[in-house]
Amino acid sequence: MSKAARPSEITLPPVNQGWENLYQFLCSQFPRIAPDIWAARFRDGKIHWHNGDPVSMDAAFLPSRRLCYYREVVSEPVIAAAHQIVYQDHHILLACKPHGLPVIPGGEFVNECLLERLRRETGLADIAPVHRLDRDTAGLVLFSINPHSRAAYYQLFAQGQIEKTYQAVATLPQTLQQMPLPQQFGLQNRLEKSQPRFLMQAVAGEPNAHSTLRLIARKEQLGLFELTPHTGKTHQLRLHMQAIGCPILFDPYYPTLLAKSAILAGPLQLLAQQLQFVDPVSGQPQSFRSPRQLSAWPSDEASATAATA
Repeated sequence: MSKAARPSEITLPPVNQGWENLYQFLCSQFPRIAPDIWAARFRDGKIHWHNGDPVSMDAAFLPSRRLCYYREVVSEPVIAAAHQIVYQDHHILLACKPHGLPVIPGGEFVNECLLERLRRETGLADIAPVHRLDRDTAGLVLFSINPHSRAAYYQLFAQGQIEKTYQAVATLPQTLQQMPLPQQFGLQNRLEKSQPRFLMQAVAGEPNAHSTLRLIARKEQLGLFELTPHTGKTHQLRLHMQAIGCPILFDPYYPTLLAKSAILAGPLQLLAQQLQFVDPVSGQPQSFRSPRQLSAWPSDEASATAATA
């Protein structure tokens, strides 16, 4: 059994929808967790209010209060690939994560995530990701390490004041194998939750997802793309690449959801390669580039392509 080193937090809804106590609320809120597991967590002192006060199974539901609980999994996967710290100052830390490592705890991961790795490595307890990457995606993630300036860095993403550039490799349809380079595509559409709920789909309606995709190099039937998301919807780049007939190589979700046991030839060929922004504290321009590479496109070839694109 692997127990989270730090508690997860949940803010109780502002209106009680008929829950007689906290136990009943948690069972209804997390139906995939067996009631006897919640009972054991209460019994073992693994649930408490945000201020540290313990709670019992029959504790009253208190609207809008913050509740903490410790997640557990029977067997937690271990990701062998290493992360790298790219930059650190008094306000931020920039790290590059490998494919397969989540940024924060979730699902079957409770301690094996980039956030907990960085806490252990740096000794910084008060560290928070300013944005997220899918577990399947490798590359740069920005963290705040100073709570006094944290809001300013959150605003960079909220107001679209940070430029993110990704690289991706995809198999090219016949039409794109013949066109001159570079080729650029601008996509805008509306993305909403699908089924299962971790998937997304394009639907009719006002666009909420906008990306620019550039095919910058070809090698046999493969293409190297430079991707710029102008919005931050879940799986946006995966779906937009699929929309131009170029689903990202080794994608287990799109265009077909593969079984968890499926064996792919490599990790998802998507890399958060570059972050650029004007630092909200110093006022200086910042530009960071990932030291990682996509396995389907060697780094020397990618670098040479980037220099001439």
